Amino acid sequence: MIEIQNINKRFGSFQALHDVSAQIERGQVVVICGPSGSGKSTLIKCVNGLEKIDGGRIVINGKILGAKDTDMSMLRAQVGMVFQNFELFPHLTILQNLTLAQQKVLKRSEKDAIEKAMALLDRVGLLAQTHKYPAQLSGGQQQRVAIARALAMDPIAMLFDEPTSALDPEMIQEVLEVMVKLAKDGMTMLCVTHEMGFARQVADRVIFMDEGRLVEDCSKLEFFSTVRSERSQQFLAKILTH
Repeated sequence: MIEIQNINKRFGSFQALHDVSAQIERGQVVVICGPSGSGKSTLIKCVNGLEKIDGGRIVINGKILGAKDTDMSMLRAQVGMVFQNFELFPHLTILQNLTLAQQKVLKRSEKDAIEKAMALLDRVGLLAQTHKYPAQLSGGQQQRVAIARALAMDPIAMLFDEPTSALDPEMIQEVLEVMVKLAKDGMTMLCVTHEMGFARQVADRVIFMDEGRLVEDCSKLEFFSTVRSERSQQFLAKILTH
């Protein structure tokens, strides 16, 4: 589904990613973790084409990212992205947030877009919030709207960039529950998160990054039970005590 081949990314003189390679199979749930500044968010932004790579290649469902014959708008629609800070349109209602891209990018009729949106809002438990604006919802509700908005585009894969890090502790679980359901439904998912409970529950693989390099890429069983690199041991020792 997603092939990441020796990608490099620079911001000026700073190299954020060093020859990172990974393959995500259809239906896999891959959790990316690591300390702040390790390149996790940069990596998935590169996968979605939000950041241009300086070397290497990314292939999504057979399409090369950035190639002249690749429709980037359609590719981004196929690879849903959920951000840390929701990124909803504040001046649009919840329903309008879900229907706009369906009509503009997928060329769906207003009727079909509304039907799709309503079904997804029901799926994430927010049908009663249809005509409210983002500012009228809690952080957890806004993030569930953001997930529904991405799903409205019928994605073949979903990318999550620390989707719970901006939430109060009480709201984290409601978002994770939606993500767990997606994973169990077979959605291909690439998740940057520190939620190790989520990783233990649904991840097929865990990728550990540090200083822009991929240090570990293994099954969750190996990651949590096998003595591996010293750096990943240090990370786990700290994060699992909180």
